[in-house]
Amino acid sequence: MAAEGIDEFDIRDYLRTELMPHFMCPGCGHGIALRALLWAVHEERIAKDRLAIVTGIGCSGRVGGYIDANTFHVTHGRPLTFATGLALARPDLEVVVITGDGDCLAIGGNHLIHACRRNLRMTCLMLNNEIYGMTGGQVSPTTSEARLTTTTPYGNAEPTFDACGLATAAGAGLVGRGMTLQTVALKNLIREALAYRGFSFVEILSDCTEIFGRKNDLGSSPEMILRQKGSMRPDFYGNTVEHPFRPNNLTTGIIARNERPEYGDTYRSEVLAPHGHGGAAAGVSAPVE
Repeated sequence: MAAEGIDEFDIRDYLRTELMPHFMCPGCGHGIALRALLWAVHEERIAKDRLAIVTGIGCSGRVGGYIDANTFHVTHGRPLTFATGLALARPDLEVVVITGDGDCLAIGGNHLIHACRRNLRMTCLMLNNEIYGMTGGQVSPTTSEARLTTTTPYGNAEPTFDACGLATAAGAGLVGRGMTLQTVALKNLIREALAYRGFSFVEILSDCTEIFGRKNDLGSSPEMILRQKGSMRPDFYGNTVEHPFRPNNLTTGIIARNERPEYGDTYRSEVLAPHGHGGAAAGVSAPVE
């Protein structure tokens, strides 16, 4: 059902249908996350020529190519750096970064910290499937402890990274967490992130049904997504362990707000303007609210 005053959402209006069928595996949570994002874009009435999608490497990085908007596919771990330049130079655009847990927290971890610190207006969606899905199934910073991957054949011994905790500590303006099981709630969370004037970070729990699910005997795609309701999964020894990325363990929805000046506004008013290079003088359009 369409929101009041908004036309019925048809995802095909926002996709490059000539690129279908897509490459994602059956049951991959990234497709649900893509739908939630485009649904939020529709309800926020963001025109496609004002939407800029920046992606890195990995399964998450391939998602952006299907969106009928301004899309940029950049190097591994660097989408936030590219998006920073884009958002600062073109504040009239709605800049959205789609990244993965490996892309964002491993090679791109330092860039995430400084994007949070700056608080430049953009939205970062981190699709967390707990693994490097496209490049062979290696362990990632968010792989649950004791999980089997191609590089942890005896189980992952490293503690799991809390991405939202990092983003909050680094000063992100808005931090949230959603899951593909609750698509409407996820759409509404992304809407809040898109509307926020500052840096917004949203972690999306998205199951990898093939590389991760099969290796850990987590069942079919419906079984995996229904497990997002609970907090327990058996480990590879058969013992019942508390799973760190389930809603009973971690908060979903808006986790933190850090209201402070948006970096682009500060830069244009305090750095460029005193030297005669602010706003229109620099050829930069004013932000579109």
